[in-house]
Amino acid sequence: MNTASSHLPTAHLIDGSLYVFRAWHSMPDEFTDSEGHPVNAVHGFTRFLCELLEKTQPEHIAVAFDASLTTSFRNAIYPAYKANRELPPPDLERQFVLCREVAEALGIVVLIDHSFEADDLIGSALWSLRSQGFRSVIVSADKDFGQLLGEHDEQWDYGRGLRWGPAGVHEKLGVHPHQVADYLALCGDSVDNIPGVPGIGAKTAAALLAHFGDLDALLERADEVAFLRLRGAASTAKKLRDHGEDARLYRRLTRIALDAPVPTDADALRRQRSEWPRLEALCERLRFGPMTRTRLKSLID
Repeated sequence: MNTASSHLPTAHLIDGSLYVFRAWHSMPDEFTDSEGHPVNAVHGFTRFLCELLEKTQPEHIAVAFDASLTTSFRNAIYPAYKANRELPPPDLERQFVLCREVAEALGIVVLIDHSFEADDLIGSALWSLRSQGFRSVIVSADKDFGQLLGEHDEQWDYGRGLRWGPAGVHEKLGVHPHQVADYLALCGDSVDNIPGVPGIGAKTAAALLAHFGDLDALLERADEVAFLRLRGAASTAKKLRDHGEDARLYRRLTRIALDAPVPTDADALRRQRSEWPRLEALCERLRFGPMTRTRLKSLID
């Protein structure tokens, strides 16, 4: 973080679904609630939140969850979007609801929508906060978030303990933040079932954007690609001519929306005061052990 950034108020924006899934896969399935339902993901996610709050002691914080796996506005544009992903099993779906309850009980603002994904909610919150003089720290490992990073913002891959700003995006992908959506539209994103332009991989996409600047300029000047010092330059030029409209469509999927319905006032993302009786009741339901209860209580005192 540079010196100028350290003087700005900071908001932490958490990609909640990522950390719930991680907890689901990493925590043993021996944890059950008072009714006997599995709550391993809730236990893992709660530990993650406790650690994050203890480390950062944030004044402004929000956690975004996905509730739009089949109902996102992107599904209307491209029905195959994320069609390769299985829906969460009922046991995990139930745990997602409980994870939201834990976050809210800790005074963390929860962002969720059925048309916009967590990425869009985080992007829209960040955009609004930036206009109010805030820097944002996006807590996620997802490469898509690179497109949001402004001069003072950071992304924090919490699990690996890695943090980076805009320059780190270029180190990782070979493109600048404002080019990330174009880059993903060109080379595709298998995680989201976005095919990209056939035959254009990550290195070629980065090289093309370094030369032309953005997708629109590249497609308008596709004939020039044949004369570049690129392996298979002539066939790449043809592919861009043949699949240019597809690439423009894919960019509508890869670009994070900045107009999702989120609170627009920074004060609305301020961490709320928590009441112990509410948390204690959750601890009983989820059968949290004494160590987790002590951590939770200390976080609201």
